[in-house]
Amino acid sequence: MSNNQDIFQGFGLVEELDEQAGETITGGYEVFTITNKTGYNVSYLIDGTKTPAQYAKPGGSAVWTAYSGGIVKFDADGRGDYVQNKSYNLSNGSKYEFQYNNSTPGNPYDIELYKVA
Repeated sequence: MSNNQDIFQGFGLVEELDEQAGETITGGYEVFTITNKTGYNVSYLIDGTKTPAQYAKPGGSAVWTAYSGGIVKFDADGRGDYVQNKSYNLSNGSKYEFQYNNSTPGNPYDIELYKVA
């Protein structure tokens, strides 16, 4: 095994893989739940793929299986004519909620994604 590895390294074929690439190559995946606790439709993408309804309806919930890292990108502003994109790397087995962001007083349109479990 060591000899083969040395030969491949000589050709530059062996490189270190980060955890995310290793999961993708070995067929790894992440499962998480996203619920919308706001009064707005929240548009979001998981690993660049639109949600089934293209947005999370108020009170709606979805369980996701992500095969490409579990990156969520969403519009953090509830107004239809204004977009404020945010993105996060979600954790396997976790539950998340879109909620109003109370850290920005005076802006009822500000939405954040919180890990709740």
